[in-house]
Amino acid sequence: MKDLTIILLERIGLLLVIAFVLTRIPNFKSLLYREFDTKMTIIHAIVFGLFGIASTHFGIVFSNGEVLKQSFVWSVENDQMVVSLSLIAIVIAGLLGGPIVGLGAGIIAGVHLGFLGGIGWFANMLVNPLTGLLAGLTGRFFSKARVISPIQALFIGVFPPILQMQLLLVLYPQHTTILQFVNVTGLPLVLSNSIAIAIFTAMIGIVLKEQENEAAIATRQALTIAEEALPFLQRKSPNERAEGIANLLYERLQVAAISVTSQDEVLAFRGIGDDHHQLGKKIITPLSKEALESKEVRIAYSRTDIACENPDCPLEAAIIIPITEANDTTSLIKFYFKKSQHIRPVEKVLAQGIGQLISNQLKVISNENLKKNILDAELRNLQAQINPHFLFNTLHLIATLFRVDPKRARHITIQLANFMRFNLGIASESLILLERECEHVKAYIEIIQARFSNRLQIMFEKEHTVSNVLIPPSTIQPLVENSIQHGLKNVTTNGKIDVFIKKKGDLIQVTVQDNGVGFKTDKIAMISQEHQQQHHQSEDGGVGLYNVNQRLISLLGEESRLHVENLPTRGSKVYFTIPNGTVRRNLNDDKRYDSRR
Repeated sequence: MKDLTIILLERIGLLLVIAFVLTRIPNFKSLLYREFDTKMTIIHAIVFGLFGIASTHFGIVFSNGEVLKQSFVWSVENDQMVVSLSLIAIVIAGLLGGPIVGLGAGIIAGVHLGFLGGIGWFANMLVNPLTGLLAGLTGRFFSKARVISPIQALFIGVFPPILQMQLLLVLYPQHTTILQFVNVTGLPLVLSNSIAIAIFTAMIGIVLKEQENEAAIATRQALTIAEEALPFLQRKSPNERAEGIANLLYERLQVAAISVTSQDEVLAFRGIGDDHHQLGKKIITPLSKEALESKEVRIAYSRTDIACENPDCPLEAAIIIPITEANDTTSLIKFYFKKSQHIRPVEKVLAQGIGQLISNQLKVISNENLKKNILDAELRNLQAQINPHFLFNTLHLIATLFRVDPKRARHITIQLANFMRFNLGIASESLILLERECEHVKAYIEIIQARFSNRLQIMFEKEHTVSNVLIPPSTIQPLVENSIQHGLKNVTTNGKIDVFIKKKGDLIQVTVQDNGVGFKTDKIAMISQEHQQQHHQSEDGGVGLYNVNQRLISLLGEESRLHVENLPTRGSKVYFTIPNGTVRRNLNDDKRYDSRR
């Protein structure tokens, strides 16, 4: 019995080598995930049936109470009995594929055993489909797990050989060779079958873990690529965006070539075949048009599917990925391969992941740009408005001055014209030179000083080294106006406002402070709130400062937000900083900068 067990384990070892090769078949994973249709069910039944036939040929022949020493079983005499190992393949087929696959594979292996003949041929033929059916039903019982554990498989593997022996004893109760067969091979056959099935399920578990690791790596790689692609996706030019994405994907992925197209033409190409896959070439591939219409990934497995006009094109296969933006397919990314065999399941998962992540990022960028444009338009509109009370009071001042001081009246009229011209022109600009903003503030200060010269003194100080800096228009003037209307509202004499523009390290700090009543604590918090009803004017000027704060954050970033403090003695201070990124090199750069905003 010991020698027979060793012989059976040796034969089973050869079968496990075949089984390992079987697990490398690309469509094998559909069994693990139970994602197969009628066609795949038939294919798997045939594959496992052929595996069962091979297992029979790896078996042994029993004759006159002894095991014949021969390498393979090719034929069986009438007085001999074949000891088939096909039950191993049939059990695995049933456990993985279910009752239909198990039954189908069992019928194929059983019919083959019937043709071999020998003693007990009918029982050997009948036990295979029965085993496949029962194993399939058992697999359904463990359906929550994609593959059963080796311990469970070891236990399940005990029963098929026992069922075989029971059928032999029932159908051939008085046959001497049958009785000898059960006594000699019973225990070794049970042990070898259960061990083989346990090893095979452990092997499947390893394959499943490999697939999960590959999927995890592909997911992590897709996330990394999507993050690295963000700077390119934010570019306004479609050609620059496409070129950046093509270069990034070609460097990160093991593909023959990368192509990025619009709905009509090729925008970027990187890799082999770039001599004839030229930019600007029209899209003619039917699969590309299908991907654009269906918004689903398409795979070209042949040169015919790629539809390249060059007969010597080295590219044979491709994955075509649609990229959607605002719910419309706007472009395609194509992964090219030299051979169709290079398109593994992990490449498909990676392609789908990259396509989905890039599409999602484009949607987020589009939404952010829309919100920013709406906020920018609202803030420009607010800043472009001229307070009618301010205009009426200034005109009244000018009319009065013309009677007592015509020269000063003309000067104030010019300052008012400059002030109005600035306010009407800022609706078309996001950022302006700090010098222009200072001229605007000085014009406002001169008008205010003429009106409140008896009770208010405004000092404006700017370091001469501060120049060629960009700032949102009408940013400083609202801060001065807030100090006048709210901080110094009840101050009748000795009111003072100081405006400082100084360098502070690598930053430029703009400060407006007064000696008024200061801010209430809740008003300081209100200025930093994310949402504020802008049409309600606060008594303490919170809304006006809120608008300035939002504009600074929107155009210059979070580091430029307003800071509001009450001074220890009396009054308050409002300040913000301008980062070095706003320093302008020349006027043309300024215009390009504004257009990008």
